[in-house]
Amino acid sequence: MLKLYGSNISYFTGKMENYFRLREMPYELQSMCYPQDGKLLEREVGVSQMPAVQLDDGRWLTDSTKMIEWFEAQQDTPGVLPADPVQAFLCLLLEDWADEWWWRPAMHYRWHYAEGARFASYHLADEVLGGMQGPQWLKALVLRRRQRGGYTTGDGITAENVAAIEADVANLLGHLQGIFSARPFLLGDRPSLADVGFSGPFFRHFALDPVPLELIRQRAPAVLEWVARLWNTRLADCQGQWLEGVPEDFGPLLDMIGRSYLPYLCANVDAVNEGKTRFDAEIDGVVFKQARYSHYRVWCLQQLRDHFNAMPTGAQTSVQLLLERHGCWEPLWRKQELPLLPGQESELPFRAQTKMVGVNE
Repeated sequence: MLKLYGSNISYFTGKMENYFRLREMPYELQSMCYPQDGKLLEREVGVSQMPAVQLDDGRWLTDSTKMIEWFEAQQDTPGVLPADPVQAFLCLLLEDWADEWWWRPAMHYRWHYAEGARFASYHLADEVLGGMQGPQWLKALVLRRRQRGGYTTGDGITAENVAAIEADVANLLGHLQGIFSARPFLLGDRPSLADVGFSGPFFRHFALDPVPLELIRQRAPAVLEWVARLWNTRLADCQGQWLEGVPEDFGPLLDMIGRSYLPYLCANVDAVNEGKTRFDAEIDGVVFKQARYSHYRVWCLQQLRDHFNAMPTGAQTSVQLLLERHGCWEPLWRKQELPLLPGQESELPFRAQTKMVGVNE
């Protein structure tokens, strides 16, 4: 029995739960209680962030991407990463995009609107701050201010760019509605790592929080069906297969990555190189003011490059042509030297060096 430390409305906790359910790996969700569990995780894995997993032998794991990679290596049955190297690279790219780009819009919808902020703040006041003294309304207020100051208004979202950020989400919903109207999962009739990655923003945010949930109901009901389907699927029962090659309807998703996510990673590299903890950046025509730096996302960019370099030569050629077609190739390699820390994240999933974004550091 694995012990999963997190929250039952947490982005990455939900991602890990979807993976564990797919793999039928017994786990117990243990709601983190602050401040004591934060100190526990700093001691055991190096950073205080959810989720973390405690194995039955007492070892601790952190970082959802590297935890899934580690668990997959322990399995001897077909898993979530396709054997085809081109498809595998796309899964890794989509998972990274889901983890690092859609985090900010998911947090925006949760904390910008009163109904979402009230739901989440009172829930978390009970779940993760239940052991702290003080009235519930005060703990909820502290949570709202902390989350907005750390992850929305405090991470580049302004009154001027809210509409563009929400339009980006609507664009994603439209593309995913088309995909999930045609097939049950992103790559075909069985879930892949890309589906697991997208369960992060969708399962416990977009399809849970009141404002984005209503948008999905109205505009993308097939996406809502996919969220439930993924939660209810077990790999051992899957009879279907992945599609061959790269689906044509992945093109718009790759276009979005090339226009926004990869250029954002490059802007973050510049900020880290210059020693800035906050930076302004214009990404696909949207101006982000005073976004927070991230050493971790420098490492994410290096990981994407490492995944590409690890592919066979023929697959590299195919992927390069695909990425060039959709504007992803140039920003993937734009910054020749990346400001990585010495041995950065080399101990994952057992120990981390940096948090996802520079909040409360």
